[in-house]
Amino acid sequence: MLVNLAFNIAIPAVIMAQLSKETRLGPAWGLVLALLFPLSYGVYDFVARKKTNFISVLGFIGVLLSGVLGLLKLDGQWFAVKDAAIPSLIGLALLISLRSREPFVKTLLFNDAVMDVARVEAALRDRGNEQRFAGLLRQCTLIVAAAFFISAALAYVLARYLLKSPGGTAEFNAELAKMHLLSWPVIVVPSMIMMMLAMWRLIHGLKELTALATEDLFHPEPKKKATGPAA
Repeated sequence: MLVNLAFNIAIPAVIMAQLSKETRLGPAWGLVLALLFPLSYGVYDFVARKKTNFISVLGFIGVLLSGVLGLLKLDGQWFAVKDAAIPSLIGLALLISLRSREPFVKTLLFNDAVMDVARVEAALRDRGNEQRFAGLLRQCTLIVAAAFFISAALAYVLARYLLKSPGGTAEFNAELAKMHLLSWPVIVVPSMIMMMLAMWRLIHGLKELTALATEDLFHPEPKKKATGPAA
C-alpha cells in the first residue's frame, strides 16, 4: 500500500509541484513525467498479478485530468468539478448495480479472494437465508456508495478552498500538488472508514445468517510444512 501511494499519489504530486515550473521541466513535460509513475506501476502490477490496479487507474486519470486542465489554464472551479465527478460516477454506478443480479459490492467485498464463498453460500442455502443475504448486500452497497458521495463532496470543498491562483502558474501547480497530498487524510481516510463499516456490516450480517464463526467465513490459512530431521 505504501508503494501504491508513493507511485500513484505522492511522487506525481511532488513532480507537479516542483518540476513543472517554467524554470525546470515546464507544465507539459512535468505532466508527462508525473503520468509515467502511475502508468508504469499499473503496468508492472498488471504483469506481476494479472489484475488491474484500481489505485493506479484512478491515479493516472486524476493526474492526467489535472495536468490537462492546468495546461488549459482553467481556474479552480473546473478542478473542483473534476475531483467531485470521478467518485460521484463510481457511487452512481454502485447504485445502478443494485438493479443487476449481482451488485458490484458483491464483487468488491464478497469474493473468493477474500471469503470462503462456497462454504458461506452453502450455509445460506441450508438456513434458507438467501433472500436476506440479498438484502444485506443491498445495505452494504448503499454504505459503499455513500462513501464515494462523501468523498466527492469533500474533494469539491478541498479544491475550492485551496486552488486560488490563476491556472497555468507555478503558484497554481503548487496549490494543486498540496491538494493531491491533502486528499488522502481529508478524503481517503473518511472514505476508508465508511468502507470498513460496510465490511463490518457484511461480516456481522453473515455471522447471523449462516451461524458461522468469523474465522469460518474466510479461507483457512495454509499449514506450514514441517522442517528438519523429523520431516
